[in-house]
Amino acid sequence: MSSTDTLTSSQTSTNAQVLDATTHANIHDKLARALGIKTAQVNAFVKLYDEGATVPFIARYRKEKTQNLDDAQLRALEKSLNYERDMATRRLKITELLSTQGNLTDELQTRIDNATSKLELEDIYLPYRPRRRSPAAKARAAGLDTAAKAVLTQEITPTDALADYQVQSSITDDSGNEIEVDFSDIEKQLAGVQAIIVDEWTQALGLLDNLRSGFAKTASIVSSVASEEKREVGEKFKDYFEHSESLARLPNHRLLAMLRGRQENVLGLKIEGEDAPFIEKIISHFDVDAKAPAARREFLAEAASSLWKDKWRPHIEHRLLTEKRLAAEADAIDVFASNLQHLLMSAPAGPKVILGVDPGIRHGVKMAIVDAQGHVMSDSEEKPVIATVYPFAPDNKMDEAKKVIDALLSTYNVDLVAIGNGTASRETDAMIKEILAANDALKAKAVIVNESGASVYSASELASDELANLDVSVRGAVSIARRLQDPLSELVKVDPKAIGVGQYQHDVNQNQLADSLDKVTQDSVNAVGVDVNTASPAILAHIAGLNRNVAQQIVTYRKEHGAFDSREALKNVPRLGAKTFEQAAGFLRIHNGSNPLDATGVHPESYALVDSLLAQAGKPLSEVIGNDGVLNTIDTTTLAANDDNVSVKAIIEELAKPARDPRPEFKTANFRDDVNSIKDLSEGMTLEGVVTNVTAFGCFVDVGVHQDGLVHISQMANDFVADPMNRVKPGDIVSVRVISIDEKRGRIGFSMKPESEKPVRTAAKSTTASTDGEKTSRPRNNNANSDRPNNSRPAADKRPSKPRGKRQDRDNASNRSKPVKNDKAEAPSKMGTLGALLQEAGVTKNKK
Repeated sequence: MSSTDTLTSSQTSTNAQVLDATTHANIHDKLARALGIKTAQVNAFVKLYDEGATVPFIARYRKEKTQNLDDAQLRALEKSLNYERDMATRRLKITELLSTQGNLTDELQTRIDNATSKLELEDIYLPYRPRRRSPAAKARAAGLDTAAKAVLTQEITPTDALADYQVQSSITDDSGNEIEVDFSDIEKQLAGVQAIIVDEWTQALGLLDNLRSGFAKTASIVSSVASEEKREVGEKFKDYFEHSESLARLPNHRLLAMLRGRQENVLGLKIEGEDAPFIEKIISHFDVDAKAPAARREFLAEAASSLWKDKWRPHIEHRLLTEKRLAAEADAIDVFASNLQHLLMSAPAGPKVILGVDPGIRHGVKMAIVDAQGHVMSDSEEKPVIATVYPFAPDNKMDEAKKVIDALLSTYNVDLVAIGNGTASRETDAMIKEILAANDALKAKAVIVNESGASVYSASELASDELANLDVSVRGAVSIARRLQDPLSELVKVDPKAIGVGQYQHDVNQNQLADSLDKVTQDSVNAVGVDVNTASPAILAHIAGLNRNVAQQIVTYRKEHGAFDSREALKNVPRLGAKTFEQAAGFLRIHNGSNPLDATGVHPESYALVDSLLAQAGKPLSEVIGNDGVLNTIDTTTLAANDDNVSVKAIIEELAKPARDPRPEFKTANFRDDVNSIKDLSEGMTLEGVVTNVTAFGCFVDVGVHQDGLVHISQMANDFVADPMNRVKPGDIVSVRVISIDEKRGRIGFSMKPESEKPVRTAAKSTTASTDGEKTSRPRNNNANSDRPNNSRPAADKRPSKPRGKRQDRDNASNRSKPVKNDKAEAPSKMGTLGALLQEAGVTKNKK
C-alpha cells in the first residue's frame, strides 16, 4: 500500500466514523445506482475496504464477496465512496453550524441533503458564513438594521427610515471587539442600509440557482494578451491573444491552455455576459417595481443591481469557471492515467540479451549490455560491458564506432538492440542496421524505444543504488535496454509525470494526479505480479499491501539471507505482518522454490483447496498444473461449498495458465529505412508508426523522423470519433498517411482515414495547426504538455545535442499557432490543408 493509499484510507476511515448507519446506507444505495451495481456489492466492498483490503486484492481474491466486480469498477467505487463520505461529513458540519446560528430551516436542510457537489454545499452555506468585517456586518453593528427592515417592509423613503437613527460613539462586533466605522453622514448610512438589504437578499438561493443557470447558457470566456511586450515571449499562446467562445461549450484542453497562459502572465481572462436581464429577474423576484414611494423603489432597484454586479455575478463567474476547471482537470488526469496504464502494460521483449543505446552527437553514443535478467553484463575482467562511440559530427569516427558495436554484438550474442528515440536516434538506427546487414552472423534486431524520463532515472537515488559502478551518462543506456526487456519493471522507477504521456499535467491538482497515477501503477503491477527474488524496491512498493519501507525490507532481507525459497519465508521479513502478507502474497511470485504454487497467482490461503483438487484428480501437482485436460475432468461440486473468497473455477483457471502475463505479444513497428527526418516526408506518403500519446484532440504518432505527427480527432476515422481513447492507445502500431508538412516549424499532420477519403490537394502549402489550436506535431522527447513552442527547436539535421541529465519532458498541448491565411481560398471540395479538412468536418474556431 503506497503512502498515498495510506493517507486516503486514513482520511476516509475518519470520515466514516462520524457518519451514522443511515447515512452510510444512503451513500451505498446512491453509489449502487450511480455505478449500475447492486447495493450488496457496494456493502461487501466497503466492509473489506474499511478493514484495510486493497483494491487489487479485493478484485483478485475476494471475487465471490463482491460478486465479481473488476478492478476498474472497484476503483470507481473507491473514488466515489471517498467523495461521498467527504460530502456527508461536510453536510453534517454545515447543518450543525446553521443550527447553532439559528438559521437552519426545512428548506435549507432539503437543499443541503440534495446537494450533489462540494461547490454546491459551500454555495448554500456562503450567505450564512460569519463575516465580521463585511459592510453589512459593520452596518448591523452600527444599528442600521432597523432602518433596513423599515425600507423592506414599509412604504417609506430610505431617508425617512433613517430619521431617528443616532450615530453611536463606539461600535463593537459580536465578539465585543471595537471596530472602526464611519456612519456620520446620510450617504454612508444609506450605503450601510443598502448593504444590509443586499446581504438579506443573498439568502434567496432558489433565485441564485435560476440566475446561475441562465448566465451559464449565455456567458462567453474571453482571452487577450496581457500586454504588448508579452506578444513575443508568449507566442505559443497567440491563438488566444484575441479569442472568445461560449463558456458552456469550451473544450477542456482549450480551457487548460488559457489557464496556463494566465498563470504565465501572458493572457488575461474574463467572462463576458449580459447584466440587464438578470438584474430585472432580481427586481421581479423581490417585487421591487411595486414598491412605493418612488425613492424607495429606486433605492431597492440600486440594491438589486448591486446584488448582481457586486455579489452574485462575480460569485457565479468564479463557480462556473471553477466547475469547468475541475472537470477539465479530471479529464486530463483520466487521459494521463489511461495513457500510463497502456504504457506500463505494453508488451515486454522478455528475457533476452539486449544492447541499450542512448544516442547522442557531441557527447557520443552511450551503450550498455544487459543479460536476460536485466543485469549489466561483465567482461572477462569483471568490468561492466559499456562503451561510448562518436560516429557523428564533430568527431565523425564512424568506422571506429562500427567496429566497437560489431564486436559487442558478436561477443555477447545480443538478441535485440534498444535505441533511445532522442537526439540522433535515426542516425544511430541507420548505423546499426548497416552493421547488422554487413555481418550475417549477427542475429540482433534494432528496435526504437521511447526514452522519456530515462535521464530522470539516471540521476535518481534508485539508479545510484542499482548502478553505483556506472557513470550517470551510461545509466540511461541501461534503462533503455531494460525498458525493452520489461517496460513495467523499469518504468515504475520513474516519476510518471516524467514519462511523457500526459496532457496539461502541470496544470492540474498535483495531489489528485499523483493519487490517480499511483493507483494505475499499482493495478498494473499487481495484474502482472513480480518475481520477489529479482524485483527492485521500486516495483515491490506497488504490490498490494506493501509500501516503500516494507519493499526495501524485502530486498535487504533477500541480500542478507539469499533468495526466498517460499512465500511462507516472507513472514520472516521485518515489518511484514499477517495483514500485509495476506494482501501481498498472491502477487509475489517465487520461481523454482519449494512449492510450485508459489510461482502462480494462487493465494496461499487457497493452497488447501488446491490439495483437495489434486486429491479429486488423483494426480500430483506437476501433472495437473498447466494441463487443461486433467483440470477440466475434476469434479468440483463437493468443493464449492468450502469456498467463500475466490471461486474454485478461478483457481482452476489459474492452474491451467499459471501466472499468465496479461500483456500483449511483443512486436515492433517497421520504420521505413528511407525516411529519417521530416525532409524525407511527402504528402500522401503512407507509413507505419507507433502511437506515443493520446489526448482529447487526437493522438501523436512516431514514424521515426524525430517529430511525432498529430492525427487530429477529425482524421482518425470516417465515422464520428467522440473520444480518441476509444480508437487507439499508447504503444499501438498504426498506419498513417501524411497530409500536411510544415518543415520550418517541425510539424506533421497525419490521417488514419483510408486513401480513398483523401480530398484533392490545393497548390497552397499546408499549415499544420488544427483549428482548435492544438499542434499537429511535436519534437522528439516532448509530449502533449510542452511549455516550449515547437518552432523553437532546430531542424532534425541541425539539432545540437542535449547535455545528459538535463532532458526534460515538457508540455506542449497548449502551444498554439493560427492557420496561415490563404487569400486565394478555393472551394471546399478542393481544400487540402489540415485546416480546410477540419472545416469540412465542421470544426471551426470562434473568434472575437
